[in-house]
Amino acid sequence: MLILGIESSCDDAAAAVLETATPGKAVVRSSVVANQEIVHKRFGGVVPELASRYHVRTISPVIEAALEIAGCSLSDIDGIAVTRGPGLVGSLLVGLMCAKGLAQTLDRPLVGVNHIEGHVLAPLLEHEVAIPYLALVVSGGHSAIFLTEDFGKYRRLGSTRDDAAGEAFDKVAKMMGLGYPGGRVIDELARTGDRKKFNFPRAKVRGNGFDMSFSGIKTAVALTLGRCGNGNAPAPSDLAASFQEAVVDMLLKPTMEAARRYGVKTIALTGGVAANSRLRERLTAEAENEGFRVIAPSLKYCTDNAAMIALAGSYRLLKGERDADDIDAQAALSL
Repeated sequence: MLILGIESSCDDAAAAVLETATPGKAVVRSSVVANQEIVHKRFGGVVPELASRYHVRTISPVIEAALEIAGCSLSDIDGIAVTRGPGLVGSLLVGLMCAKGLAQTLDRPLVGVNHIEGHVLAPLLEHEVAIPYLALVVSGGHSAIFLTEDFGKYRRLGSTRDDAAGEAFDKVAKMMGLGYPGGRVIDELARTGDRKKFNFPRAKVRGNGFDMSFSGIKTAVALTLGRCGNGNAPAPSDLAASFQEAVVDMLLKPTMEAARRYGVKTIALTGGVAANSRLRERLTAEAENEGFRVIAPSLKYCTDNAAMIALAGSYRLLKGERDADDIDAQAALSL
């Protein structure tokens, strides 16, 4: 079965072609992403209106490129999977309307996919993974821990109570004058910094022990920068390293506790922040020290992409399912 995946939940327009015959196992024939970093950089973050307008311009060329690289045409496609949420509603609608038009014109089944489900299943694009497994999804808009019990069956064990870890990276980078997106720059700076220079607080969330919070760490960095004025600014590398270490601590503690409690053998690290070298290093070391296997997608499948969307929709398409023509975008769709 050839599946066309379409993703446009935020500022990346993406299309991919997957070939599959078995749920969770697929060959990526193509994966194309049109990035908008240059558009949003001067604003220090994604501007929703601009994101959707640029999607209108790029979604068709991206799909055409994915088909060309895959060596097929639209008539060869057996089904279409498209992100329907969560995300920026204007951006979501561009991809969804395009997918609907193609599905109706070609008379092919269409399924709407939860963007987070795409991230949860993304490691399966490159790894053999036994189910159940634990997935730590960390991105600019999401930070959550899921127990993957089966395809289409996920239990959210914990999530951020306020800001996502990726948002904290971007906001702290903006405070430090490092530009947007901030995750990459902070990761690079932190390599030469002193992780113990600043003792930033690690949030402890009452109630659910697997929940997280990243709003406080942003305030702590802002206060530190405020106290270090008048020519006494801290070394950017030390500030970046100390901040990053605190965020990694707050991600690892609930993840390891969940892995122990639910007795999984594999922990999957996924989402845009999964590209962070320190998070990968520490999770791998701590988890493997306790007998857990750690897997993570390659960097191209950590950030938003359509291959993971096609994979997430494949198990439903393989069963002959399809969504109704009136399927709509949902900005706050839960998994």
